[in-house]
Amino acid sequence: MKLVYPCALALLALVATVPAAAQNYPAKPIRLIVPFGPGGGTDLIARTLSQRLTEALGQSVVVDNRAGAGGVIGADLVAKALPDGYTLVMGTPGPLTINPALVAKMPYTLADFAPIALTTISPFMLVVHPAVPAKSVRELIALAHTKPNALNFGSAGNGSVAHLAGEQFKALAVVQITHVPYKGGGQSLIDLLGGQIQMVIDNLPTVLPQVRLGKLRGLAVGTKKRSALAPEYPTMIEAGVPGYEATTASGMLAPAKTPRAIVLRLNRELNVIVGNAEVKDRFFAQGLEVVGGTPEEYLKHLDDELKLNARIVRMAGIRIE
Repeated sequence: MKLVYPCALALLALVATVPAAAQNYPAKPIRLIVPFGPGGGTDLIARTLSQRLTEALGQSVVVDNRAGAGGVIGADLVAKALPDGYTLVMGTPGPLTINPALVAKMPYTLADFAPIALTTISPFMLVVHPAVPAKSVRELIALAHTKPNALNFGSAGNGSVAHLAGEQFKALAVVQITHVPYKGGGQSLIDLLGGQIQMVIDNLPTVLPQVRLGKLRGLAVGTKKRSALAPEYPTMIEAGVPGYEATTASGMLAPAKTPRAIVLRLNRELNVIVGNAEVKDRFFAQGLEVVGGTPEEYLKHLDDELKLNARIVRMAGIRIE
């Protein structure tokens, strides 16, 4: 009894510090892990949010780039961090919902994170070279049916978001088209512009400028409803591919078991930030739509995306060596 009593007191004291820590949060600088190199899309989003969070919280929110293994290294660092709200991560499909669908032995699962808020979303767009005799998605599907495997689609590489977007199109439209993987999305775009491949389904900010210039033909976007970034284009669902969805979304997460009060504080601040007109305009110029919402809504988004990617991987038989 004498041994148990001090232990029980220590445990009670530890539990009592959690609400206090949450109440005083933040009491020191916060590290925001970006699981990719500086200068990329995720990094730019993180730096905009970190600046605004610094102003809102009264503590520095410092961006820390930890690239490697398709974002897995940075995400794993946060999954294993102390759940005190001082180590966060910018989440994207690669490390959170694509690699877990592709790789059998991941160092973490979604259960190792506490979603805070979905911040931005960028639609994908199906584009073709102007030489392709298809002015709509239905015409493209009809063309693919008459010429199986004659159409090639490019991507940034096996297991990339663009690869899965193309494989989803193949499965739902029931067409045979050939995947051509590149070492980055830039090279696939160059070859599409040059006519070496016929189509890509890629990030709207990447392809829309070329569509506006008339160098490529846009057919449809991958969001469930029309995008404010290109409202003149139908969704893939409207265009004849029921159930299709392809986007790149980013959000902020903390380690699992982070106190609920801290998660809700960060969620509240992020919703104010993405609702700010200046922030909206800045992201819109980058081809991003702001989202916001509750932690539960972000968790559902991640769960749905992971299930979708797992289905695509199974249907396409994608293997990563």
